[in-house]
Amino acid sequence: MEKASDRAARGPRCIALVGPYQSGKTTLLEALLCRSGAIPRQGSIAQGNTVGDNTSAAREHAMSVEMNVASTSFMGESLTFIDCPGSIEFAQDQQSALAVCDAAVVVCEADEKKIPALQLILKQLDELGLPRLLFINKVDREESRIRDVLQMLQLASERPLVLRQIPIWQNGVVTGFIDLALDRAFLYREHAQSELIAAPDELADRKKEARFQMLEKLADYDDRLMEHLLDDIEPPEDLIFNDLSRELAEGHITPVLLGSAEHGNGVFRLLKAIRHEVPDVSHTAARLGLADGAGSVAQIFKTVYASHGGKYSLCRVLSGRLADGDTVTGSRGNQERIAGIFTVFGQEFRKHGANAVPGDTVALGRLESIAAGETIAVSKTAPDQLLMPPPLTPVYGLALLVNDRKDEVKLTAAVQRLVAEDPSLVFEHDAGTREMVLWGQGDVHLKVALERLAGKYGLSARTEPRRIAYRETVRGPATARGRHKKQSGGHGQFGDVVLEIRPLERGAGFKFTDTITGGVVPKQYIPAVEAGVRDYLQRGPLGYPLVDLAVNLSDGSYHNVDSSEMAFKAAARLAMVQAMEQAGSILLEPIVSLEIHVPSDATARINQIITGRRGQLLGYDSRPGWRGWDTVQAYLPEAELQNLIIDLRSATAGVGTFTYRPHHLAEVTGRLLEQVKAAALAETG
Repeated sequence: MEKASDRAARGPRCIALVGPYQSGKTTLLEALLCRSGAIPRQGSIAQGNTVGDNTSAAREHAMSVEMNVASTSFMGESLTFIDCPGSIEFAQDQQSALAVCDAAVVVCEADEKKIPALQLILKQLDELGLPRLLFINKVDREESRIRDVLQMLQLASERPLVLRQIPIWQNGVVTGFIDLALDRAFLYREHAQSELIAAPDELADRKKEARFQMLEKLADYDDRLMEHLLDDIEPPEDLIFNDLSRELAEGHITPVLLGSAEHGNGVFRLLKAIRHEVPDVSHTAARLGLADGAGSVAQIFKTVYASHGGKYSLCRVLSGRLADGDTVTGSRGNQERIAGIFTVFGQEFRKHGANAVPGDTVALGRLESIAAGETIAVSKTAPDQLLMPPPLTPVYGLALLVNDRKDEVKLTAAVQRLVAEDPSLVFEHDAGTREMVLWGQGDVHLKVALERLAGKYGLSARTEPRRIAYRETVRGPATARGRHKKQSGGHGQFGDVVLEIRPLERGAGFKFTDTITGGVVPKQYIPAVEAGVRDYLQRGPLGYPLVDLAVNLSDGSYHNVDSSEMAFKAAARLAMVQAMEQAGSILLEPIVSLEIHVPSDATARINQIITGRRGQLLGYDSRPGWRGWDTVQAYLPEAELQNLIIDLRSATAGVGTFTYRPHHLAEVTGRLLEQVKAAALAETG
C-alpha cells in the first residue's frame, strides 16, 4: 500500500473557502497563498493589501461581496482556492462556486451565535454532496476546551466531526498542536512551518483518548481498522490516511483541524490535508453527472465583466482539454470561439500559458453568448446540461429611476450585465405598475449593485419603494345607460348601450355577455362595446385596474348613418362610469402565502413581526431535517413584504429566509384605504 506522504499528484484541485460572516476566510486565503509561495508575504484586510477583497466595494462595506479566486501550487500540485462571501445576501457566488469544487474548507470559530449560519452552510454542502474539512480558526484567542468546542459545533453538522488535532496549551495560550493521525506534536511558528517537538508528557492521556476516538469513528466504515482496534494493534499510518481520504470523499466524516489564519498557524497542515485527502476532479465530474468519455467538457460557474478585457467566463475543466481558439458549444446550443485562457489571481487575469487540463479552474475570454451555469464542450452539438443549483430566489425589490429617460436604454443594458455576473439579481419591467424593478437578496445586496452600476458604467439610478399592484372590484350590482352622440357637420357619432354589472367571486377575472334581442345593438358593434368596457377596466374610480366582475350588454339603440364602432366603444365607457358610481368600488390588495425558515429561538419574534405587519399567522412547526429550526407559515399583504427581509435578518443574526407566492386579493379598509386613494390622486395630479 502506498504511503500517504508519497502519493502521486492527483491533478489540479479546486477548494472553496466558506464559513459564517467574519470567520476569517479571506485571511486564510492570504495565509494559504503565502505558505504555498504564491505571494512573498501575508497581507492583511486592515492594511488593504490582500489578494482577495481588494476592491472598493469590499472595503466600503467591510466584508466580502463577491467570490475571490486565486490559484497556486503546493508540493507540485495545482490548487485553486475560491474565497466565498459569508453574508447570506451574497450567497449566490458561494452556491455557484461550490457546485464545481472538489471540496470545501469550512472556516469557523467557537462562537455559539454563529451556529445557525454554520448550519446553513453545512446543509448546503450536504445537498450538493460535497466533501468538507472544518478549520477552527482563531485558536490563539480561544479559551474553551476543544472537546467542548467540538460538541458545540457538532450541533450544526449532520455528519460526525472527526478531530484531527488537539491543541497544546502553555500559560493559557495555544502554542501548538498534536496531529492525531501522525501521532506527532508541533510547535507553532509565526508565518512559518510548525516545528516538530516531543509531545508534552502531561498530554499523554488526552492524546491517547482523542486519537482512539478519531480511529474509532474511522473504523465505523472500515472493518480492517476495527479489527486492529479490537485486537489492540497499532494501525499502520497508511491505513489511517487512506481511511481519512476515502471517508472524506464518500461523505462519511468531516475532519476538523485547528489554527490561526492571522498568524499562519496550522496552515501548512491544512494544505497537506487538502493535497493528500481531497478527491480529484473525476469525483466532481461524476457528482455533476458527467458521463465517462464525454470529451472536452467544462462547467461555467461565474461571468465577470472586467473594466479592461471584456467578458470572462470562469469555468472548471471536467474532462479533456481546452485550447485557445477552440470553438465551444454551450448547453443552450450557442457556439463561441475561446479568445484566451487565463489563470485568475484576485483581480488579475494572467495568461494560462498552455491548454487547460482536467481539474484546471480558468477564465475563458469572450464567450459572449454563453452564460454562467452553462456546460460547454469542444463539440458541434450542445452538451447535456450538468447538475447546477438554480439561482437564488429574490426577496427584496426596489424601483429604479433615472433622471433622463434617454438613459433608460443604457440602464437596461448595464443592469443586464450585472445580472449576468450575479444571477441572484433579477431585473424586470413590471407591466402592472409600469416600473423598472431590481430584485435581490437584501438592502446591502442592492446597494452594492447600484454602486457597481455607477462605478463601472457611469449610470446613477435613484431608487424608491416599488408600487403595489392594487386592484378594484365592484361592490354590488348596477345598471346604467351610456349614450355617445355628436354632430359636427356631415356624419355624426351615435352609440347607445345599457350595461348591467355585478361582482364575481375572487379570482374569477372578467366576464362579458350580451342579451340583446331584436337587433337594438347590431352584432357588428357588440365587440366594440366589449372593447370599450375592457378599456375602462384598465383604470377604475380609485385609479387601479378592475377585476372580478361581470358585464352584460342588455339594451341600446343605434343610428343607420351615424353609428360606428368608435361611437359604441365610447358609449360603453360612459355606461361603465355611470354604473360604477352607482355600484361603488372596493380596493383590493394582493396577499401572499409566506413560508419563513428561522432558528427556533427566534420564532416568537418572527410571529410578532408578522402580526405587526397585518399578517395572518397560520402556524409553525419544526423544519423537517433541520435541528433547532422552525418553519412559520402566514398570509401577508404584499405591501408589508417590502422590508420584511431586513427585519427578519435582524431578528435571526442574518440567517432567516423566506419564500412566498401570490395567493389571493383582500379588501383594503380604514386608514390604509385613504392613504392609497390619496397616493393615486396625487399621481394623477
